[in-house]
Amino acid sequence: MPQTRSTGGAAPTVDQPAIETDSVAGWLERNARAFPDKPAVIHPDSRGSDGYRTITYGELQRTVEDLARGFRSAGITRGTRTVLMAPPGPELFALCFALFRVGAVPVVVDPGMGVRRMLHCYRAVGAEAFIGPPLAQLVRVLGRRTFAAVRVPVTLGRRRLGRGHTLTALRTAPATGSRADAAAPTGGDDLLMIGFTTGSTGPAKGVEYTHRMALSIARQIEEVHGRTRDDVSLVTLPFYGVLDLVYGSTLVLAPLAPARVAQADPALLVDALERFRVTTMFASPALLRNLAGHLTGSARGRHALPDLRCVVSGGAPVPDTVVAALRRVLDEKAKIHVTYGATEVLPITSIEAAEILGDDYVRTDREDAEAEGAEAQGAEPGSEVEAGSEAEAGSVALAASGAGTAARSAAGEGTCVGRPVPGTRVTIVPVTDGPLARLDSTTGLSAGRVGEILVQGDSVSRRYHRAPQSDAAHKVTEERPDGEDSRIWHRTGDLGHLDAEGRLWFCGRAVQRVRTGYRDLHTVRCEGVFNAHPLVRRAALVGIGPAGAQRPVVCVEIETGTGRGGGGGGGAALDESGWTELVAELRTMAEAHAATTGLHEFLRHPGFPVDIRHNAKIGREELARWAERQQARSASSRTRRAARIVPLAGWAYLAGGAVWAATGSAPDVPVLRWLWWIDAFLSIGVHAAQIPLALPRGRAAGHGTAAVVGRTMLYGATWWRAL
Repeated sequence: MPQTRSTGGAAPTVDQPAIETDSVAGWLERNARAFPDKPAVIHPDSRGSDGYRTITYGELQRTVEDLARGFRSAGITRGTRTVLMAPPGPELFALCFALFRVGAVPVVVDPGMGVRRMLHCYRAVGAEAFIGPPLAQLVRVLGRRTFAAVRVPVTLGRRRLGRGHTLTALRTAPATGSRADAAAPTGGDDLLMIGFTTGSTGPAKGVEYTHRMALSIARQIEEVHGRTRDDVSLVTLPFYGVLDLVYGSTLVLAPLAPARVAQADPALLVDALERFRVTTMFASPALLRNLAGHLTGSARGRHALPDLRCVVSGGAPVPDTVVAALRRVLDEKAKIHVTYGATEVLPITSIEAAEILGDDYVRTDREDAEAEGAEAQGAEPGSEVEAGSEAEAGSVALAASGAGTAARSAAGEGTCVGRPVPGTRVTIVPVTDGPLARLDSTTGLSAGRVGEILVQGDSVSRRYHRAPQSDAAHKVTEERPDGEDSRIWHRTGDLGHLDAEGRLWFCGRAVQRVRTGYRDLHTVRCEGVFNAHPLVRRAALVGIGPAGAQRPVVCVEIETGTGRGGGGGGGAALDESGWTELVAELRTMAEAHAATTGLHEFLRHPGFPVDIRHNAKIGREELARWAERQQARSASSRTRRAARIVPLAGWAYLAGGAVWAATGSAPDVPVLRWLWWIDAFLSIGVHAAQIPLALPRGRAAGHGTAAVVGRTMLYGATWWRAL
């Protein structure tokens, strides 16, 4: 955490009361007094002269104090559970710190999870105040049962919907000139906020954050990633922006939609990185993949981002290929960290690129890298290679050379996520699907054995909000000897193992393990083997059938621009013969590793479903349902072939009718004539209208445009809907 500093002549508030140093709001106030004119938040804004606007620490703190005064006057005070729905921007951070200042408890739910699940979260909390835009207030009014406890609605903007207050009016509430306008005495184990998990593998749960937990998270990130108040940070997740304001650094809000980070324009990100001389950033693997591809293709040699010294990624397993691609294009002094954590505890572990890729992975010569990528695709050195493909080839070469943890990932050991951060303990216990009764010194598994990952430390949430059943399922108490305080351990629900060096290897989610009749298969361990193939963008292991008798199936996303099949050029889709060849190679890879022995069913998928927060966690439950449907369609292939007789008969009838009409021998039967016109409408008009729907599926399955159009016109939906 930043050291105590003098106020530096900042304008005093009411008698400048002492600042609570164990309070999150207190750190912002301290920073505002120390350097009021320093930029705090730089955010995209079309009204700005260069597309951005800047808010200083002094301006932000004044807004926080104004809002806090208005909240008190409206009845939002210490302990008030408050739904907070605001777009990323300086207003969001001002609202957060104003609520922290009065001791209220923001309730944060990811809007990407959908209205129904959001309402379930809000109903579980029993919020007493609601801050949001007019549309959100309309949802509140319509959902009276969900928001029955809300007594203080606050509408963002100047106009309110129904009863309640507007944020504009609350900001102008008169100052009392008394100590009541000072920050509430909160800190330590007082409740700071309630943040809900995404619920990607189960019901969303409300995680309680205390001031102590949040400041512990800040200290750990500061120590592991070398954060200082001099940093300029590119923020893609609002929570990291809160930490930046605690550090006293400058945060730049990334120009992207929070629910669609994978679709962010990398050119705009690079512009922000360069313009504001960003030194550190956190981003999901999906965003970094696109950024690395853009940097790879934009210039020869390393890209001009000399100020960027630290890149951190997490939220989902980060492919070694993404780390390799970033290492290839960023300045040599830049550190690339992969972290592992959860909503309930962040961070747990961290590892740097040098340990992942190996000390011998030093490629500073761009031409040499291009030659490697070209040779991996069967092209002549020096020929053009699509951005990103060279990193895939480099991963295979890396695995083969035995350098770094990436080689062991490709051999089926899982993904190494590094060593526990200072102040955090990690242990591995046997997998159980029910509650864990106790934890003692004999419970933990030895190095190399896969089990469930448990975590303990100051950065671990001790409980869920109003969810004793979730606490019983995910929290374990360890009684300590000699009268020591007991420890609360969090069950992550993740599988992993520790190696002899104390590093943690992530192997997948416990609920997503595939339970066959002869053994359990761990998703990330198996997928690491197939992800090492240069034609595989990513793989996902799923199980079909009941637990204990599941049939394992590997779904595969293909890299575009592979150059195999479909005419060979870059950007060509993998055709059916290329897919057949790839499956044979993947089966050979499976038999070469103990983790994947016996895997032989592979299905091609056009694009995996992913989580809403990071756009990177694979939705394996949805994939499993898709794979089961594909298998059912395969089993009924003869039925589908029989169904195609109908459109063929229709075309035969059209052709026969046309010949009869041309020769003048058509029978003069009105019913037959009407049937012919109906048949023409269905076979030509309806089939043609289906072409836009058929093209994406057909191309993803490896068919060319002409083939898709021809087969759709011939067979209609009986062909393309089976893809």
